[in-house]
Amino acid sequence: MLDIKLVRENPELVKANIKKKFQENKLALVDEVIELDKKNRAAITEVEGLRANRTKISKQIGALMGQGKKEEAEAAKAESTAIGDKIVQLEQVQETLQAQIRERMMIIPNIIDDTVPVGKDDSENVELERFGEPKVPNFDIPYHVEIMESLSGIDLDSARRVSGNGFYYLTGDIARLHSAVLSYARDFMIDRGFTYCLPPFMIRAQVVEGVMSFAEMDAMMYKIEGEDLFLIGTSEHSMIGKFIDQIIPEENLPYALTSYSPCFRKEKGAHGIEERGVYRIHQFEKQEMIVLCKPEESMEWYHKLWRNTVDLFRSMDIPVRTLECCSGDLADLKVKSVDVEAWSPRQQKYFEVGSCSTLGDAQARRLKIRVNGKNGKYFAHTLNNTVVASPRMLIAFLENNLQADGSIKIPEVLRPYMGGKEILIPNKK
Repeated sequence: MLDIKLVRENPELVKANIKKKFQENKLALVDEVIELDKKNRAAITEVEGLRANRTKISKQIGALMGQGKKEEAEAAKAESTAIGDKIVQLEQVQETLQAQIRERMMIIPNIIDDTVPVGKDDSENVELERFGEPKVPNFDIPYHVEIMESLSGIDLDSARRVSGNGFYYLTGDIARLHSAVLSYARDFMIDRGFTYCLPPFMIRAQVVEGVMSFAEMDAMMYKIEGEDLFLIGTSEHSMIGKFIDQIIPEENLPYALTSYSPCFRKEKGAHGIEERGVYRIHQFEKQEMIVLCKPEESMEWYHKLWRNTVDLFRSMDIPVRTLECCSGDLADLKVKSVDVEAWSPRQQKYFEVGSCSTLGDAQARRLKIRVNGKNGKYFAHTLNNTVVASPRMLIAFLENNLQADGSIKIPEVLRPYMGGKEILIPNKK
C-alpha cells in the first residue's frame, strides 16, 4: 500500500505507474482517493475546531456557575452537548471515509523500480543470466512421474482416491530425497547467516491482507471454515506477519530469516491441476528466506537473496537462469522481482523453481511494521525468496541427475542427508 501523501502530492507518478502495469481500469482510483482524502482532512479540521470550541465553552460553564448565572450556564451546556453530537457525527463520517480510502489504496499497485522492464505479461519477461551449461543427454528422459515410479517413489492413484488431483504420496528413496534437499537447504541458509524458524501454518485474515493483494488471496488461500484463519501458501506470510504492529529498534535490523513450512494453494486459474505430475499441486513443502531491513539496504539484499537460490541449485549440478519479471507480471505489492528457473533436459527449456521479490515498504505499511530510527520512525522494507520448493525441485533434480541406465546420481552435498548414498538404483522397469 502506498503512502497517502505520495498519492496526494504526486498523482501523475502513481497514474504513470498504473499504466506501466497495464491496469488502466485502476486510474480512476487515484482521483477517487484524492477526493476522499480532501473530505477526510476537512472533517478532521472541523472536528479539531469543534473540540477547541467545546473546551472553551466548558471553561465558560464553570465561570458562569461561579457567578450564579445558572440560565446562561445551562445554555452553554446545551451548546456543548450539541457540539459533542456534531463531533460524533463527523467521526462516523471520518471512519467511513477512511475505510473508503483504504479500500482503494489496497488496490492501487506499488511503485515499481525504474529498472523493471515494461511488458504486458510473463511472455515479456527478460532473461538476465545463465548459470551452468544446460545439457541434453543422448538418451530419452522419461516424464518425472515415470522416473519416480521406477524407484517406487510416488503413488498418485492412492492420493487421488484420498484427496483428489493435486496431491501425492512420496515413498522410499524419493521421499528421503525430498526431505534431504529441504534439510540441505535449511543448513545452506544457516551457513549463510540466516536464522532458522518454524512458523505457524495458519494465519489470521489481518495478516493475509497485509502480505498480499486481494486477487492473490482469492486465487491462492484456503479458508478454515468457522475460524478467522487461512492456511499459508508460503511461510513468507506468517514470517512477515510475525512483526505485525511492532516498533523495531533500528539497531536490530536487518532480520535475515529462513523458514520451513508446508504450503497450501488452490492453484485457481487457467493452469489447472495436472492429473499426472507434481509440478502444480495443492500441497508442497518449501524452505523460504525473508528479510526486514532499512530502505537503503533493500536492493543490496535483493541481489543477495536470488543469488542464494542460484548457488544452492548449482551445488546440486542443476543449471539455472534468472528471469526479470516485467511490469505486467509483477504482483501489485512488488517493487521488483526475479524468477530463478531450472533447466529441464526433457523439455529442453527452463521452468520456474523460485521467485525473489522486494516489496519496498508496502507490506510493512499494511501491517504497521515500523522502525525506531535515529531520525524518527519509518516503515521497514521487506523481501522474500524461495530457497527451494519440493517436490517441484525434484523434477529438476531427477532430470539433471538421471543416468543412461535409469539410476540417479546423488551430488556430493546431498550424500550426508541420504545416508551416504551416491546413487539411486531403479527397482522397477
